Amino acid sequence: MNSRVATITLNPAIDHTASIPNFKAGEVNRVEWEQIDPGGKGVNVASFLAGFDVPVSVSGFLGRNNATLFQNFFKEKGIRNHFVIVEGNTRVNIKVIDEAQNQVTDINFPGLVPTQPDITSLDRIIDDLIKDCDWFILSGSIPTGLSPDIYGKLIDHLKQQGKTVVLDASGESLRQAVPFTPFAMKPNVHELEELIGKSLDDERSIIQAAESLIKQGIQCIVVSMGAKGAIFVDSDEMIHARPPQVEVVSTVGAGDAMVAGFVIGKLRNFSLSECAKLATACSIAALSQVGPRLPPQDTIESWMSKVTITPLLQTQV
Repeated sequence: MNSRVATITLNPAIDHTASIPNFKAGEVNRVEWEQIDPGGKGVNVASFLAGFDVPVSVSGFLGRNNATLFQNFFKEKGIRNHFVIVEGNTRVNIKVIDEAQNQVTDINFPGLVPTQPDITSLDRIIDDLIKDCDWFILSGSIPTGLSPDIYGKLIDHLKQQGKTVVLDASGESLRQAVPFTPFAMKPNVHELEELIGKSLDDERSIIQAAESLIKQGIQCIVVSMGAKGAIFVDSDEMIHARPPQVEVVSTVGAGDAMVAGFVIGKLRNFSLSECAKLATACSIAALSQVGPRLPPQDTIESWMSKVTITPLLQTQV
């Protein structure tokens, strides 16, 4: 597993988690405990990959005013930092956890607005990363002012250089990226519904939607479905990976952990079933942690045996 991976996070965030039992809007609430983590989907994926000793680099846009938290984190994790520093603040996402009422409230701040020189700097950095990295993971939302075709253009450029690209995006940026056929995509059910333009109410309809993307040239589709697990589809087979029941502490980073586990499996030349087991084990392990964190690697690998794999039949769409 010598391949070097790069993650691109155009719109990172500082994840500020606060525990407030019996939280009530419109009243004074007292914080029981808090945790602050550097985040954003690609940052989380990079952190999880580093935990499995995968050589990983990161890039995207970081706000100058609060970049130190990220810079220290990357140094601590041994992650190679190639972020473009942009004027302003990296956005903050506040998550209020109310364990007493089993509720979570999200408060998300607006993100950065990169300039054209910032975008040019990122293009130059990605060209440098192409020299050393075999896999590129493009994750998350698009900052204000950037065209939604940016992921499609990046995929096209990276594929021309012989790179393997994994995409985890949503909305218009996902829609415009599909024709450029990344190696793999990981939408959740709601993101896939938005992409396909119709409700996906059962397993069969989800499989049909995934198959339609495979027929367009994408080699693997992973559809995450929360507590129901995930469906993994490639040109040869399709499977449903079901996790065991776990106590959910926080959902932050669970989808990113699935992406990381899937990529690690591919780097280890795992079968689709083994990739699904590791990806699902990483995801449920993330659910047991506060913020985008994973337990030790051996703990995650022990979860793999608890994941149920069911082969699925093609729908002949």
